[in-house]
Amino acid sequence: MYKIPLSKPDITDSEKKAVVGVLDTSFLSLGEKYLEFEKTMADFAGVKYAVTANSGTSGLHLIIRALGIGKDDEVITTPFSFIASSNCILFEGARPVFVDINKDTFNIDVKKIEEKITGKTKAILVVDVFSQPADWDELKKIAKKYKIYLIEDSAEALGSEYRGKKCGSLGDAAVFAFYPNKQITTGEGGAVLTNDKKIYELCRSMANQGRKVVGNKWLEHVMLGYNYRLDEMSCALGVAQMKRIKEILKKRAGVAELYNKKLKKITGLEIPYIKPGNRLSWFVYVVKLAEDFAGKKRDKIIEQMAKADIQCSNYFQTIHLQPFYKNKFGYKKRDFPIAENISKRTLALPFFSNMTEKEIDSVIENLKEILRNV
Repeated sequence: MYKIPLSKPDITDSEKKAVVGVLDTSFLSLGEKYLEFEKTMADFAGVKYAVTANSGTSGLHLIIRALGIGKDDEVITTPFSFIASSNCILFEGARPVFVDINKDTFNIDVKKIEEKITGKTKAILVVDVFSQPADWDELKKIAKKYKIYLIEDSAEALGSEYRGKKCGSLGDAAVFAFYPNKQITTGEGGAVLTNDKKIYELCRSMANQGRKVVGNKWLEHVMLGYNYRLDEMSCALGVAQMKRIKEILKKRAGVAELYNKKLKKITGLEIPYIKPGNRLSWFVYVVKLAEDFAGKKRDKIIEQMAKADIQCSNYFQTIHLQPFYKNKFGYKKRDFPIAENISKRTLALPFFSNMTEKEIDSVIENLKEILRNV
């Protein structure tokens, strides 16, 4: 255990009471709480439908299947993300086609997408990286021009806004995720969001072993499905967290503001960029180190911070250079130079809702000293 961990969930007595309340009922799965949580998520994002799932990864898989994406199809996406955003495409035999990223936002570079579109392209899977909304107006123009789907991976962007519109409402379908380092948590868990009734019904059925959405018999299955359900305890935790979402987002914004203020003049790093028109919900706090600190020096900084009992991390390792992807597709260094460069320079600092100014100061003082001597 680190004295200052990389992340920490924001759990209060209200969340604990909510979970215990479910344990006092007869329904630990498929009770009232999953329906309440789904309605809460749909209302928050401003969409018609939500389907809970046991992870954001499962939610993405449901969307891929619901859109009919399969063998020999292609889905354009980013190499700078958590690996699930590409793995979900492989689950159905389709191929992720990577496009390099913007050096400031770390999101997929919309100017490079059209050159990768082919007759096999069925969708663009867009990640709102580190809660930074992507260039959705441009993405919608491209999708409309080529008649392809837009999938929004907002696993890291619950509460973020693009020109006043909530993330989770910007694609044909979207996902949120609720791992313990996210804005809210259900332990593990995720949700599919959409305004499309057909997508909703397909995801609902597939998440529940292929049963009918309405009037199903428990042992009757009308299509291939999975057990991607989210249990009642997790949903109760999610409902309680969402009742505090404004408070949680405000606290996270406060921590980010303190970091921004105190790190702004430190030589050797850049504070997170926020594109005009975007509002971030602050999933993580990731600084971009100067080129001099890239790669092995960055890793040394992480090691030295750990010795000071402060947990930091690289964020992300590019997907195309993960061992599995290199072996399967033959990717090599310099295939996506901007993503690779950013990947070597990112440093995630401890960040959580209830982080104190004293803890922030401790992180910064140790970081300054290490940067001077590494």
